[in-house]
Amino acid sequence: MGFGHSHTHDHHGPGQAGAGRARLAIACGITIGIVLAQFLGAWLTGSLALLTDAVHSLTDSIGLLVALTAASLMFRAATTTRTWGWRRVEILAGFLQAALLLGIGIYALIEGVQRLGLFGSGHSPDIAPELLLIFGAIGLAGNIASLAVLARGRRENFNMRAAFLEVAADALGSLGVIIAAVVLWTTGWAQADAVAALLIACLIIPRAARLLQETSRVLLDFTPAGLDLEEVRRHMLALEHVEEVHDLHASMIATGLPVLSAHVVVDEACFTAGCAPQKLAELRACVAEHFDIAVEHSTFQLETRSIADQETHVHS
Repeated sequence: MGFGHSHTHDHHGPGQAGAGRARLAIACGITIGIVLAQFLGAWLTGSLALLTDAVHSLTDSIGLLVALTAASLMFRAATTTRTWGWRRVEILAGFLQAALLLGIGIYALIEGVQRLGLFGSGHSPDIAPELLLIFGAIGLAGNIASLAVLARGRRENFNMRAAFLEVAADALGSLGVIIAAVVLWTTGWAQADAVAALLIACLIIPRAARLLQETSRVLLDFTPAGLDLEEVRRHMLALEHVEEVHDLHASMIATGLPVLSAHVVVDEACFTAGCAPQKLAELRACVAEHFDIAVEHSTFQLETRSIADQETHVHS
């Protein structure tokens, strides 16, 4: 026996969702333009900082594409072959983004250290500061435009908030490129580009590592961070008629979508007295209301002790 729940999580109407999609599409288009300009600038100037920021912008543009896709698919119903729809696409894309961003961040860190000559003779290519300033300004202007587009809807949902924060982080990278160009232009210190690249790398590496860890936990079906299953078990065992809880599993399907399942052994009286539906309602309320991670998608199998003893594969 179990309770079913609707798989629709968006609480905004189609009109509001359509406005959110339009904002994401505009921001995505601007960010892709920034990426192309920054890669061109990195090729023309040989700037490590601009190259690092270009890859940073590339991952952010992918993130915006994922956000746009999620916003477009959120009203699509689940099917028999895709029971959760396309919800986990964002996790897979996030994992790939994090891996790419981490690799580029480490490369920029190593190359920046080599250019500074901290472990040997440094080497810095000749960089035209005026070109670096122009492309840095293009990047920052595009980021500011994207922020202006996304600002109005950033509180609509987590999807929009994440997109806004991604562009904000990229704006910091563009600002670093501009500062490096100004320092290089005014002082002639060639290592300014390497310093800016190191700062951008230090900005993106922790973020990439954290995202890689979070997405890996979801893909490996780990228990959602912040949810203590032993505490959940204790709460369930405290309910009247509940004798044992086993095969207790919890995982995260996608952002904001935790799920939980369990086999719950109840006494015979729960079935003979007809209180099983009430017990299911109590179990559902227990996991949905009593913990920091609210689990609205829960599946419970109520069984007697004799049924539980016949199970051949029982997990704690």
